[in-house]
Amino acid sequence: MNNEQQSSAQPAALPEGAPAELRVGVVGIGWAGQQHLKAYAALDGVSIVSLAGMEQELRDSLQAEHSIPNAFADWKEMLDHGGLDAISVAVPTFLHAPITIAALERGVHVLSEKPIARNAVEGQAMVDAARKAGRVLDVAFNHRRRGDIKALKEVIDEGGLGRPYYAKASWLRRSGIPTIGSWFTNPELAGGGPLADIGVHALDYALHLLGEPKVVAVSAATHSELGPQGRGGGSAYSALASSHAFEVEDFASAFLRLEGGGTLLIEASWATYRETDDLLDFTVYGTDGGAELKVQGAPFPPVGQLRVFTDKDGESADYVPPVLPGRAHDAVVEDFITAVRGGGEVWGEHDGSLALYRAQIIDACYQSALEQREVRL
Repeated sequence: MNNEQQSSAQPAALPEGAPAELRVGVVGIGWAGQQHLKAYAALDGVSIVSLAGMEQELRDSLQAEHSIPNAFADWKEMLDHGGLDAISVAVPTFLHAPITIAALERGVHVLSEKPIARNAVEGQAMVDAARKAGRVLDVAFNHRRRGDIKALKEVIDEGGLGRPYYAKASWLRRSGIPTIGSWFTNPELAGGGPLADIGVHALDYALHLLGEPKVVAVSAATHSELGPQGRGGGSAYSALASSHAFEVEDFASAFLRLEGGGTLLIEASWATYRETDDLLDFTVYGTDGGAELKVQGAPFPPVGQLRVFTDKDGESADYVPPVLPGRAHDAVVEDFITAVRGGGEVWGEHDGSLALYRAQIIDACYQSALEQREVRL
């Protein structure tokens, strides 16, 4: 998968014989779907022709804002209407697989929100459908597009830390359960709690920074302490809904053994007694240096605090690398459109397999936590 490597301001030109304008649709009109809409609207040669979402007032507003000719309450009606080259899927996790597979079977390229699916079985079915259809399946991991993560990636790739042997990646909230009683807190709809929701981001950018090492074993634990008591919703996340019981974890940690002897610790929480601001971070220790990245108030500050620790001639030579803001979903969508415009020669490189690997690791973590043992991959 090379979708994270593209960073151009506009996608590449279409291959010879391809339509001059790509017709795209967006399924899902929440925060994530709106980010996809804005990103598509900013691109030349891309026309948003369809929108699907259940909330009529919001759907009507977004349709008018972006001058979208077709809008539907049901994603199936949108696909049946046709006229699409590509779609974004930005809906609850349990719908990722059915929508993605249905679109791919119609020859439509798909950009799905993370995680790829509720579990690796569904994720594998999505990857299989992409390969059979010969179409692009990308999954939106927008945090690896952060400018501070890109800057740290350059330091590591250039050998500035030597060989990394230990790393820790976290996304921690104090009161950030995304609506107690919503689909987020139902494992049958979400696939899991914070480990599957925001922990997968930490897992993704950590493995990305470390050069995609193979994970050989995991040992994980999950806790559900505050959510079942109706605590941990916070003012930004309504904790009053009650259509579903709280049946997922609210904190998870996982120790990953990497091929070659390295180790990685992942932490993810929706609710735990810590400082108020959300924290996204990454710490890495290498044979020639170390680094720390802290994004207080995550994910919204465009640039976090990044420091590199190293020596020169036996003396401390710590420094702060220059960092530019990243472009998040804008870059995700541009990379997707670039892949679609690349034609059949590159479509096979974008089959969702990287996101599937993340799902396989998350599944192993949940199995480890349930069975209270190390699980080998």
